[in-house]
Amino acid sequence: MTQRAPQVTADRNRAPALVSALLRGVVAAGLGLGALAVLVVVVWISSPYPDSGPDGALRAAAGIWLLAHGAGLVRPDTLSGVPAPVGVVPLLLAVGPLWLTHRAARDAADPEEGGPAPSRTGAFCAVTAGYLLVVAGAAAYARGGALRADPDTLAFPVAVVVAGAAAAGVWTAAGRPLGPLPSWSPLALQEAVARTLFRDRADAACRSAAVGVAVLLGGGALLVAVALGRNAAVAQDAFLGLAGDWAGRIAVLLLAVALVPNAALWGASYGLGPGFALGAGATATPLGLDGAPALPRFPLLAAVPEPGPGNWSNWAAAAVPVAAAMAVAWFTVRRAAPADVPRAQAWSWRETARVTLLAALGCGLATAVLAAWAGGPLGTGELSAFGPVWWLTGPAAFAWTAVIGVPAALLLRLWRLRTPGWAWRGDVADAQEPPAADADAGDGRATYEEAFEDEFEGAYEEDAGGAAGRPRRWWAPWRGRVAADGDGGPGGPADPAPAKASAKSPAKAPGAAFGAQSGTVAGSDGPGFEPYDFLPTDPWHEKGAREARWASLQRSSGGLMADFPAGPAGPAGPSEPAGPSEPAGLAGLAEPAGTAGPAASGAGRGADGAAAKDAKAVKDTTDGQGADGDGPAATP
Repeated sequence: MTQRAPQVTADRNRAPALVSALLRGVVAAGLGLGALAVLVVVVWISSPYPDSGPDGALRAAAGIWLLAHGAGLVRPDTLSGVPAPVGVVPLLLAVGPLWLTHRAARDAADPEEGGPAPSRTGAFCAVTAGYLLVVAGAAAYARGGALRADPDTLAFPVAVVVAGAAAAGVWTAAGRPLGPLPSWSPLALQEAVARTLFRDRADAACRSAAVGVAVLLGGGALLVAVALGRNAAVAQDAFLGLAGDWAGRIAVLLLAVALVPNAALWGASYGLGPGFALGAGATATPLGLDGAPALPRFPLLAAVPEPGPGNWSNWAAAAVPVAAAMAVAWFTVRRAAPADVPRAQAWSWRETARVTLLAALGCGLATAVLAAWAGGPLGTGELSAFGPVWWLTGPAAFAWTAVIGVPAALLLRLWRLRTPGWAWRGDVADAQEPPAADADAGDGRATYEEAFEDEFEGAYEEDAGGAAGRPRRWWAPWRGRVAADGDGGPGGPADPAPAKASAKSPAKAPGAAFGAQSGTVAGSDGPGFEPYDFLPTDPWHEKGAREARWASLQRSSGGLMADFPAGPAGPAGPSEPAGPSEPAGLAGLAEPAGTAGPAASGAGRGADGAAAKDAKAVKDTTDGQGADGDGPAATP
């Protein structure tokens, strides 16, 4: 008893949900039929010479509503006495019923919060059954009217169209899933779908195909509009000649508006190449109009080209499929190589070509279905074939889109992943941009005054050594200038090895200890970061240069400094005695990284204010040294 209770409760809750879904289908069909019936009755009331009573108008409305679903109608009252079929579906009228069915199925599968929800299969079946009940009633009611429904067309395509719209609604309520495959499918197929990212690729292909179809329809509508503009007088005469009163003209105008999507598809088929049939023995293509068309008098048919071979204006219609193919390629590449993802995550060229080809196939299938819906027979004689030929239009759309779209997609992919010299991609520019040259190059020299100011303003930082294990200064303003000048300072030619190693070594964090391992830190790969070169060490420690610097400091002190010879500030070298003669701050700045050792580094950090006041004296000394021929003053 306790185990069966939840199942009984679920069954009881599911039954009202199925009934609600069934009623949703009935209401959706009733809304579409009622809206069209109101429009037909208004036109009938406004007509000064109605051919029948209100019952006839309502039966005609039911027949037109069935025609909007793709049902074939039969017109029994003809001059010859032979019933004439009516198979051209006004596509604008089909939008309302399809949208109502889709919405009813979506709401039934995903009801409001707190309400009972049927299963997806149950919602689909209930909504479809409710809708088809109204379709059967409307077909039975229209049998005695001027437009009767063909019983053979009620199963196909009417039932198929309704079921497809309901399935699309349930699929939308489920979140439009494209995978994974059901558990009963083969395991190898499931693994292949998961490995190839089927959902992402299928979504991109569907979107690109929809864009291609939209561009085809827009281009076809543009062709029709241009043709109607060139033959505006003929279209006006046909419009005014069909009805003499305003009620009849309004009815003709409404019918023309409902057939505008059909005209756009006819124009698209014309641009694709197969063209459209204007009767049993006439076909209009960009190459010309063959045969003698049997055209009824209607305003939209004034856009049909004149008989004879085509010219350059007719051939220009080929721009429509070219634009559709380029649109498919562009929207596919936008998903294949987005601008906001690294280059390594972009699709390969095989995947891009495969998805573009799949989008072309979808574009061809959709065009074939719409072309079959946009045309049809209008009689049993010459008008038995009227409109695009779907089995030619669909393959033509696929061929145009595949032949042009796949190469265009591959070229666009290469363009979006082009080299850094042309790149706008942030990941490429940041990852592969070479270090820029110093903007303060000037004459290739840097004064010691600049170095002195950087030292005592807190800009002095040390980090782990790069090439040859030597420490570097990230702020070094003379980075890369020694190699540019072609010499290494007063001591002789520069060694190219340190500069080369410096350019290739990874950046390190400022403030790292000497001897640390090299590594990459945040900010080291920015556009303004520059690795630095090493300084020549021998000229700075020569005895003559040291004595000249010390003499300059004595002169600038005004006699306050004691008169004793200059000596090295750091540890004693192999050939010079150690002495405390040189100030610690100045000696710490003078010692290049990697030559003085920790003692010089510590002295540089512990500099006092007196050394900072002697910056001008240091500059004068180095200028004098450069004038004496010891070498460039900018190369310490």
